[in-house]
Amino acid sequence: MEIDPFGRELLKNALITVADNMIVSVIRTARSTVVKNNLDFSASICDAQGQLVAQGLALPVHMGATMPALRGCLDHYGNDIQPGDILANNDPYSGASHLNDIFMFKPVFRDEELLAYLNIILHHTDLGGRVPGGNATDSTEIFQEGLRIPPTKIVEAGRVNDTLMRIIQTNTRVPDKVLGDVRAQIASLDIAERELLKLIEGYELAEFKAYMSELIDYSERLTRAGIAALPDGSVEFTDWSDDDGTGIGPVKFHVTLTVEDDEMTVDFTGTSPQTSGAMNCNLWFTASCAYAAIRTLLDVSMPNNAGFYRPIRVTVPERSFLNAAFPAPVGARGSAGYRVRTLVLGALARLLPGRIPACPGGSEFGIVLAGYEEDRKPFLFLEFHNITGTGGGPDKDGQEGGPFSLGNPANVPVEIIEAENPIRIDTYALLPDTGGAGKYRGALGIVRQYRVLADRATVQVRSDRQHHRPFGLFGGQGGSFGRCVLNPGDGAETLPSKFVRTFHRDDVIRGEMPGGGGYGTPLERDPESISRDVKNDKVSCEAAREHYGVVIDPNSFVVDIDATTALRKEKAKGRNLPG
Repeated sequence: MEIDPFGRELLKNALITVADNMIVSVIRTARSTVVKNNLDFSASICDAQGQLVAQGLALPVHMGATMPALRGCLDHYGNDIQPGDILANNDPYSGASHLNDIFMFKPVFRDEELLAYLNIILHHTDLGGRVPGGNATDSTEIFQEGLRIPPTKIVEAGRVNDTLMRIIQTNTRVPDKVLGDVRAQIASLDIAERELLKLIEGYELAEFKAYMSELIDYSERLTRAGIAALPDGSVEFTDWSDDDGTGIGPVKFHVTLTVEDDEMTVDFTGTSPQTSGAMNCNLWFTASCAYAAIRTLLDVSMPNNAGFYRPIRVTVPERSFLNAAFPAPVGARGSAGYRVRTLVLGALARLLPGRIPACPGGSEFGIVLAGYEEDRKPFLFLEFHNITGTGGGPDKDGQEGGPFSLGNPANVPVEIIEAENPIRIDTYALLPDTGGAGKYRGALGIVRQYRVLADRATVQVRSDRQHHRPFGLFGGQGGSFGRCVLNPGDGAETLPSKFVRTFHRDDVIRGEMPGGGGYGTPLERDPESISRDVKNDKVSCEAAREHYGVVIDPNSFVVDIDATTALRKEKAKGRNLPG
């Protein structure tokens, strides 16, 4: 049939609105901070064959994770899918991501014909396992990480599977939060089904299917055109993680990115082998992170759907760190996913000088504080810091407190943390002198300092960049290193980037997240920009002199032009350069 481009655009926006309304429904009804405040969830719509058609305004990294999880369900149930069913899956070895992410899919029928699947993925606070929160990096097999839900009907013909709900309730430390979030997922799918059926009333069934197929083809055409506009060639890039989650490391991440005509290949050969820790990724999560990085290059108005993947081939050696084999744990795979993002963007920066910013800062800090209050009421606070800051770019400084390409969750407000948990936030601030020096400075890192107010608590931290800081580009310096400190002040103890240990009342964990890398030679930075940085407590006078060759009066913040000119000339000759 003939496709009307205006009709295609209207349907695209309508489907995105249905997905966005699922997101709104979850925010209004969810119980946990990781969902309603941290916003770690996504919604989308697939066609009857399981191909992604539309995605709501959520996490880019979930863009490539939905279809494999749905495929796992469809492979299991075949044609045994009926109106009123809702399929659930959190098994990384059946297409899902890690155990905390429960995918749910609701088929939508009209006149007994399957038209689409409504999809929502949500990170749940706790599904059991040896460590609260399920993200411990030192697990050695997936059976230690919590409740594994293979493709299952959590709702069958409109009736909730009470047995599965009781199993979930029994296997979580905080059943009120987890069951509340599960019900929020189910409710959002029910609401979206009504909205989609109302939308479909204006279409013949064949017409609606044709437009969904055309939306996918349209994205493929735009993606191919975007890739074709890139220079042909092959580039390589290497980045590192401090360790594998068990203290063994460093872990090497390597990619070869090749552009040929209107297709792209992303090959992770050369990455470290699979290890015993839980930072290993499965294949589809690795691919999803690579897709999210590449998507930043292309037209922002392009529909996010399965057509985007068709010209991009992701290859990962089996039993490597980014394609782990059963029964490898993958609960902390998010940390490796961030490295995949920076790795692919680093390669793209070599392919496209002047287009890609330097490495973003420390959006890799995840923390769980869990235990029991005096009345034996359980508490479990989980937070992933994703709003931290970007690297310096080709024409501007990095953005403080901003997300970058992989995810866009929000940091949980201090007031919410303290109201719902026996925790006090002593410090929450930007850290001066942490952004990588460059013509365009990297964003500052963030510090968050947590004080335990319960008698004891299990604290689990997943972070990185203590030994391999975010890289700068084209002469820009790297961002600061990350740091974890127990009880800062007299007697402070420096902690590793990943740990699980018991804290007691008034113990403090200080998490310092690295800043973004700089872009361009620091000696080319405008002295007046540095003066503003010093005035705003982003850069110290000492760092201005050391890294930028700029001399500033600490009282008036005025640049000493003569002294600056002389110092920069001296540094340009190679003398007194910073180490």
